Amino acid sequence: MAFTIRKKEILIDILVRLPTKSLVRFLCTCKSWSDFIGSSSFVSTHLDRNVTKHAHVYLLCLHHPNFECHVDPDDPYVKKEFQWSLFPNQTCEVFYKLSHPLGNTEHYGIYGSSNGLVCISDEILNFDSPIHIWNPSVRKLRTTPISTNINMKFSLVSLQFGFHPVVNDYKAVRMMRTNKGALAVEVYSLRTDSWKMIQAIPPWLKCTWQHHKGTFSNGVAYHIIEKGHIISIMSFNSGSEEFEEFIAPDAVCSSWRSCIEVYKEQICLLLDFYPCEEEGMEKFDLWVLQEKRWKQLCPFIYSSDYCYRTIGISIDNELLTARRGFDKGVADLCLCNYETNQLLETGIKLAIMRYGEIEFLFAITY
Repeated sequence: MAFTIRKKEILIDILVRLPTKSLVRFLCTCKSWSDFIGSSSFVSTHLDRNVTKHAHVYLLCLHHPNFECHVDPDDPYVKKEFQWSLFPNQTCEVFYKLSHPLGNTEHYGIYGSSNGLVCISDEILNFDSPIHIWNPSVRKLRTTPISTNINMKFSLVSLQFGFHPVVNDYKAVRMMRTNKGALAVEVYSLRTDSWKMIQAIPPWLKCTWQHHKGTFSNGVAYHIIEKGHIISIMSFNSGSEEFEEFIAPDAVCSSWRSCIEVYKEQICLLLDFYPCEEEGMEKFDLWVLQEKRWKQLCPFIYSSDYCYRTIGISIDNELLTARRGFDKGVADLCLCNYETNQLLETGIKLAIMRYGEIEFLFAITY
């Protein structure tokens, strides 16, 4: 009996170290292995190890695999070459290309990633856009039901997705606005596979908010909002369904150069392209939210010869920055170590998505 238990412990120790894609292959080995790997206890153990040790971390990027072939950023055929792919943190080489799970040829957007699950929907969101929760590693997909709460058309739609550890559930938060200022917030629960309309909307939220500038952390959705000349951070807890507002630091006077991210498990506000006192240099300014107060960190200073833009922060707390190359319609993804000021060029060519005068670049941790 002791020998059998010991063999099982060794097996668990080996299997928990493997990426999900490798485990899927072992499901076909035999029924006992399939039952074991698919058990809730093993799934929980594997997930805890990967999250705690940041094992098998990938960058999920919208990139341009054949960028050399296109020199005209206005060429309508350039967009067809865009591709979502996974890149291992260590090598930054394409590991896995993500084609739409339903075989759609239209481009799609990814609106959050957590524990191997990604939330995908239309590239340009509408109030009736289909929303899918997808696990690319095991090729499983769930399409959320059509909401019965919506009785009007919304012109501006935001979508965020992530895991809420307190309620042990995956949540999607959808915020919608009409041109006349009507606002609606809905929460989807993966556990119940249903949408719930949030009834109590605070009056201060009826303002201008940027649907493309948000993040999701520990079950809480964060957005940058504008009220006249005041910039604020809105938080919405998808478990308790409570809203909260945090006024941004005085130095943040425009949402255009700002983004909200997570740095060392704290909400972080970044300000891009900020003038630096040193000649020929520019900087990123960073603030973290500690006990509901903003604390400014040391700026990240770099040469103004390079046009960098911050697009996020990885799970390893590295700044994801893009050095733009407008002549080719792409941007070079770089990893910046904030504490050492070191910069690593990944070789990944991010696709520049343009909607009117607004540009988007996509790179997140998977």
